[in-house]
Amino acid sequence: MKLDELKIIVTGGAQGMGAHFAQRLHEAGAQVAVGDVNEEALAKLPEGIHRRRLDVGDVDDIESFVKWAADAMGGLNSLINNAGIIRDGLLVKKDKKTGEILKLSKRDWDAVIAVNLTGAVWMVREVCAHMIETGTSPGVVVNMSSIARHGNRGQSNYVSAKAALAANTVTWMREFAPYGIRFGAIAPGMVETPMTQGMNQAAKDAIVKSIPVGRIGVPEDLWIAVKFVLECDYFNGRTIDVDGGAGL
Repeated sequence: MKLDELKIIVTGGAQGMGAHFAQRLHEAGAQVAVGDVNEEALAKLPEGIHRRRLDVGDVDDIESFVKWAADAMGGLNSLINNAGIIRDGLLVKKDKKTGEILKLSKRDWDAVIAVNLTGAVWMVREVCAHMIETGTSPGVVVNMSSIARHGNRGQSNYVSAKAALAANTVTWMREFAPYGIRFGAIAPGMVETPMTQGMNQAAKDAIVKSIPVGRIGVPEDLWIAVKFVLECDYFNGRTIDVDGGAGL
């Protein structure tokens, strides 16, 4: 699809990669509707981008947001499933000083699954239901997965969500192909965003040393991959790793 033909929702689009995607799409002439829980950051998006608070952990909020976005843009034919959070921690660990056994909390598990997986699933459900009901075709959905889907120490919750998103990209390709809706997934490695800027510098430096290109990614690196999925009508059902070679 041509970018200026898109009427697209970007979740988690108030900051970081999502905000970058929204701005690039807007510059290319797309109609863009951004949803995020960060209302202060939403207000800072460029004029012309539709924006409204969205909690992807709330299915009722998702349903009303999709309807609002379609009305605001005069239609809906695409989605970037970008909203995500991290609540890292080992599933079980032993405190080195006290010997106490510490466990990943159900709260941290549930929070990550609710936003990164369940919310993404409900977004696909509602967006695709709208497109099917209105006879919109072609359509395209980009799911933001992660190279963590291959497994990453201390991220059982995040890994579970991102691996499921990559797998469901194939599932949904098969389910929605009859309606002319394509699916693709992007799996970032380490990217410079507000989510990663709070990392311990020593840990970040160690990660950079492990990346063959010698740096962490920036949102523009991911935008190039997202743009490809949106524009290439022969791309479907696959996940693209954008990690500087770190996963090899």
